[in-house]
Amino acid sequence: MPDSADTVVLYEELAFQDVLPVLWRPAQAAPGPQALASLSERNLQILQTWEALTDQSRVEPEENSPLSTELQRLDRKLTLLLDLVGQILATNRPRPAPVPVCFNALGAVWRAPEPPPAAGAAGALEIYLHECVAQPLRFAGRVTEVTDAGSVTVRFLPLEDAVAALIAKVAFRRHRRQIAGRLGPPRAPAG
Repeated sequence: MPDSADTVVLYEELAFQDVLPVLWRPAQAAPGPQALASLSERNLQILQTWEALTDQSRVEPEENSPLSTELQRLDRKLTLLLDLVGQILATNRPRPAPVPVCFNALGAVWRAPEPPPAAGAAGALEIYLHECVAQPLRFAGRVTEVTDAGSVTVRFLPLEDAVAALIAKVAFRRHRRQIAGRLGPPRAPAG
């Protein structure tokens, strides 16, 4: 798995990397076109929901604006409510243990618990993005590599363009935040 200090690339494309609950569900064969369309629709909804939950863009409040103060107060309350819902979901719907994972629209690499799936195995990879999102992302694919250390690489079946574009956007935003975090806060000009 790529080092988190470097740009995370998988199948020659930027990838999203985190420590998340991941589950591999074996299958006898690849899903049909209707099942893939259903997976894509659900994945698009999950990604849009997760993006809304984690949106870091904030409008700078106007000084002494009562509306701005009220919006900040509502934002804090909504964040608290979402955290509580996430805790309730976590206790009522146990998830797999979080593991290091990186993925993009082409595939994923994660550290599988014992026993890892065999190379060539078909199945679906489930990735739980956030405590408040009950459903995981589900990607149909085939295992392309399993290392002795238990690292599993999967190549996904082709995704719909909208899902692939949103995954690329999420991976780019994560990458940009990591770079900004390493560079530190901007310095004031001297003089």
